[in-house]
Amino acid sequence: MNKFPRDIVVREEGSGALLGFVALDSTIEGRAHGGLRMMPDVSQDEMAKLARAMTLKFGFLGLPQGGAKAGVLGDPERGAEARRALLHRFAKAIRPLLARRAYTPYEDMGTTRAEIRQMLEGVGLPVPRRDYRGNPSGDYTAGTVFEAARAAAAVLGIGLAGSRVAIEGFGEVGQPLAEMFVRAGARVVAISTSLGGLYDPGGLNIAKLRALARQLGSIAVQKYEAGEHIENSRLKELPADIFCPCARHDTIQTTDVAAIPAAILSCGANCPVAPQAELLLWQRGVVCVPDFVANTGGVLGGTMQFCGWRPAEIFAFFGQLFRPAVERLIRAALEAGKPPREMAEDLALRRFDEVKRRAEQPSLAGRCFSAGVALYRAGWVPARLVRTLSRGYFSDRVPCTASPR
Repeated sequence: MNKFPRDIVVREEGSGALLGFVALDSTIEGRAHGGLRMMPDVSQDEMAKLARAMTLKFGFLGLPQGGAKAGVLGDPERGAEARRALLHRFAKAIRPLLARRAYTPYEDMGTTRAEIRQMLEGVGLPVPRRDYRGNPSGDYTAGTVFEAARAAAAVLGIGLAGSRVAIEGFGEVGQPLAEMFVRAGARVVAISTSLGGLYDPGGLNIAKLRALARQLGSIAVQKYEAGEHIENSRLKELPADIFCPCARHDTIQTTDVAAIPAAILSCGANCPVAPQAELLLWQRGVVCVPDFVANTGGVLGGTMQFCGWRPAEIFAFFGQLFRPAVERLIRAALEAGKPPREMAEDLALRRFDEVKRRAEQPSLAGRCFSAGVALYRAGWVPARLVRTLSRGYFSDRVPCTASPR
């Protein structure tokens, strides 16, 4: 199998125009997976950081996938035709990566799974029947961010009902996350988009805000008439018990730490907290659930959905098995006097190495399993059978039932 560089600058053939970047942090059998985002300011450094987070996420979950990330330079709020054309140009430029499955893209910030499927088909690549279907991954990501916050609140003795929540990034993750907190009796007092923020100590009307966002996009925050309109930079400093960064990477730096009043950070974005800032938060007594733990729902839920699980079953799994595991992680970190990230990274890297070894030196059972997955992807095996057989797989191998060591 051909080797590709870890960090790839993507340029259009002929014109040489810069289209974006691909980062391959790790591979299993020469392959890596990760989201493809569209933003006007994506960078090579950003993709490298996010690809590393994907490696840790797959390792933490015990899933046999290498970690990657890609970014297309473009405005995600342009028309559908303009987005499709840009994604087509990007896919054409990286077709060798895609054809050899050295990089398998998924939806991410600014892209949808339908667009990814269309992008691949547009450059003549076959897409298995069961790929890129089902619920948006943002709902599942929100599910584990919410359960991670619940876990931290339980450890710290904070009642979720009546607690104050601030959410940075009111998009595909932030919107369903806000609704989950409201249903649990919490008050979402602040949210933000790229075009500004809102604050209301009595609680924002999330249903109204979601309706505005569906109609207007990010500018919805400027059209909402209640509450106080604020600069994005103020969001993390507002009185809140739980703060969920669900926007971009590195939005919380060391200079922000002293002003953050929240007792809990549950990260919906990848790499939103700079490493030194996360350590300083821990030293202040703030529990920060690492991004590759808190936001695993997109990967975990998407994989379960691929195996035929219904959304209600997936969210129930998050509450019954994922949340207790995060509680154990936080309690173990407090007992050891170590930040949760340190313990979780150790677990993730050990599990990744173990999964990689098994995948690249498969037993007879492992080869049969891979063949079965291929048949299922092509639509030759019924989803009902796979859903039943996969229950033990997720319960036993995903570290939702395993205490960190």
